[in-house]
Amino acid sequence: MAHALEDLARIALAEDAPDGDVTSRATIPEATSCQAELVIKQDGVLAGLEAAIAVFGVAAAEDGTTVEIDRKAGDGDRVRTGDRAALVRGDARTVLRAERPALNLLGHLSGIATLTRAYVDAAAPAAVLCTRKTLPGLRAVERAAVAAGGGTLHRESLSDAILIKDTHVRIAGGVTEAVRRARTDGRPIEVEVETLDQLDDALAANAERILLDNPTPDLVRAAIARVGDAERLEISGGVDLDNLRAFVDAGARVLSVGRLTHSAPALDLSLEVIGIDA
Repeated sequence: MAHALEDLARIALAEDAPDGDVTSRATIPEATSCQAELVIKQDGVLAGLEAAIAVFGVAAAEDGTTVEIDRKAGDGDRVRTGDRAALVRGDARTVLRAERPALNLLGHLSGIATLTRAYVDAAAPAAVLCTRKTLPGLRAVERAAVAAGGGTLHRESLSDAILIKDTHVRIAGGVTEAVRRARTDGRPIEVEVETLDQLDDALAANAERILLDNPTPDLVRAAIARVGDAERLEISGGVDLDNLRAFVDAGARVLSVGRLTHSAPALDLSLEVIGIDA
């Protein structure tokens, strides 16, 4: 993961200052040092601190300077307004060049962890799973943020597990035929269904897991009665904080939620300079 974070940091820094930070070069004398705090400005759950630290580390390596980080919190910690995530000490130009990319990652990933925690708390005792609805290049860190918030990790990529979606079903000619073809791979099969008839087909084909897409609570209740094992049935599509409890009360014990990664608002943080060494 360390190398992946460094690669991500290089991309973020190159995007934000392709020809360097012209403002800092113009206003801050060379070799000026500063001390700064990463300040939490909104209650939430912290995630992405190592990604932010990687940004400062890569920036210092590129600039030939030094930046030291003193962690004051860790991923998964509940934080409150006014808390400090870390203290930053080092070359002022480097600190300011790294500031925005570091805060972007830290805020985005903490937002995912914070939203995930809200879902996990509301869904207990059901498990809340993430999905592949992630930003390109950020899947690994976004999944780590879900885990920091107490969420459960689903398949990371199309290469990890067989999940027959509605598109596969249509092209294959039905649930039964799609599952039959997938058996040749030898892996456990999960199949997406939308109706009780499709659910019956999936059960008859001995699919190991079933994903019930965009159901109502009543449909969830009926599906669990047929499956006989709530852990075998994944509820997906349209699940939000307003209706989540209705699904859990209907018996759902596994819910996947795409909005954990694709719609989480960033947690508000800032970098505040608290000292200068000329």
